[in-house]
Parts: sequence; structure tokens; C-alpha cells
Amino acid sequence: MDITLIKTFLEVANTGSFVAARDRLFVTQSAISLRIQRLEDSLGHQLFTRSKAGAVLTAEGQQFEPYALSLLKIWEEARQKISIPHGYSRALSIGAQYSLWPGLGFRWLDALQTTMPELSVHGEVGMTDRITRFLVEGVIQAALLYTPQLRPGLIVEPALDDELILVASYPDATLENLTDYVAVDWGPEFTHALAVALPHLTDSGRSLALGALAMEYVVNRRAAAFLPARSVKRYLHDGKLHLVADAPHFPYPSWVVWREDIDDDLAELARKTLKAVVHAAEKDQETLVDELASMEDYEPVLPTQNTNE
Repeated sequence: MDITLIKTFLEVANTGSFVAARDRLFVTQSAISLRIQRLEDSLGHQLFTRSKAGAVLTAEGQQFEPYALSLLKIWEEARQKISIPHGYSRALSIGAQYSLWPGLGFRWLDALQTTMPELSVHGEVGMTDRITRFLVEGVIQAALLYTPQLRPGLIVEPALDDELILVASYPDATLENLTDYVAVDWGPEFTHALAVALPHLTDSGRSLALGALAMEYVVNRRAAAFLPARSVKRYLHDGKLHLVADAPHFPYPSWVVWREDIDDDLAELARKTLKAVVHAAEKDQETLVDELASMEDYEPVLPTQNTNE
């Protein structure tokens, strides 16, 4: 069976839409329809009820979904098994959003291989949709995300609390004279908290759904944005970024997402090493918070609700 058909089926099932599946798989809508039709023809049953509102699994589609997940898992296990480099006996793949790699992801890879030298490790990067799709498909077994998506077969656990701070590429910026604000999409909780605390910043003419990549944009032009404190630390020390006076700080938690079917021994190793890495990062975070507190009065703004818990 063509594994592409299975992946397409799961994407339509997860999104409830042929259009959304098209956007996430970067193919045409006609290609999505053709793949689903081929799969339905092979199984002899209709898998989706289609309407203008989207696509809903039929009873047969619901029955097929767990088997599709199993087929994809077996495929990925086989693909990864035969690709393990010579000299290694096990393999583990993890993913993370861009800004979570420097402070957590790279250290996690190091800790994994230090603890188990025979372990071959692989890393993937991307936004939440891409990383979640890799988790569902079995391409990766664990991931670090700021905005995890709950899917069947996945477990979400807290990782590390970060802080979003308002910084500018020029000194002496204040909330009153801030005219170069760039809105970075940090999710609905942050958007709501910002609207409550600083409503005049919600109408920015520049917005970026790039996560911590927006830091490079801000550093290289006259601009200001809320960015993760750990990510901008070196730029603050180098004088390339500056804290905006009197601006609030917003807690921004990160999460680790696991596949439920990860091998028990690898799951234990991954959790143990990540715990050590997070503990070290928390120590760094405490130091950074102390540094920020010495630069200004530090008052985090708590979001009213966190839907990721």
C-alpha cells in the first residue's frame, strides 16, 4: 500500500478538511481528493462524509483510523531501523520549534548520546503543525513545542517556563515612544494577555508568525518585539537589543510531546536526560531573571488562562 495515502488520510482526519490537509501537505486539493479516493477504492468503503463544512470520518473511517496509525508507525520504524548508521544499535528522533533548539534541544541531544553512546539521534525543526504531523506519522518520537496540539497517541507534559520580554534594537525605547513595534504570533494566550495589558500594541502594521526567527528581523532594523528572554540574552549583553522601559513580561511555557508507543527504555532515557537539561536551563533562567530584575522592576504578567494544560 502507498504510505502517502495513509499520511493523507490521517491529515484529513486530523484537520477535518481537505483544504487544510492540502495546505499542510503542500499539494493541490485535487491531489488530496485523488489520494483519498484511491484509498477508499482499495478498502471498498467510503472513509469520509464530505460537505461544505469539511470532511467527517464515516463509521468505516473511524474503524480504519487506528490501523492507519499502526501502519504508519510500522513503516517509520522499519525506515528508521534500516537507516541506523554503522556502529549504532538504537535510534531516536526528536523535533523542536526554532527557539527551543539552542537552550534545550541541542543539550538534550548531547545528554542522550552521553548517556547512551550507541544511540543514533536525529533532529527536526519546524512550526507546531509540521512537528505535530511528524509526531503523528512516527517520523519523530518526541518534540519540544510552545503550542502543542493534542492528538490521539500523543502525551503532552510541561517542559520549561520561558519569559517573553519587550526589546528594541535601539536604546531608550519606552512604551510611550514605541513606534516600531512588530507583532510576533506567540499564540492566543499571549495575544489575549497583551490586549489586556497593552491594548495600543494590538494594531501593529507589521506582524510575523515566525517565532524566535523574528529576533533576526528585529536586530537588523529599527524595530521592537516581544521575544523569549533566553533567546535574546546574548543580544542584550552585546548591546544589539535593549529592554523597553516599564514593559511587562509574559510567562511563556514550553512543553514536551511524546508518542505513547515509544519504547519503554528509550522513553525512560529521554525523560531522565530531558529532566536534567531542563533543571540546568531553569538555573540559567533564574540567573537571567535576576539580571533583568537588576535592570528594571520585574513584574511578570500572568495570562488569564492556559489552554495547553
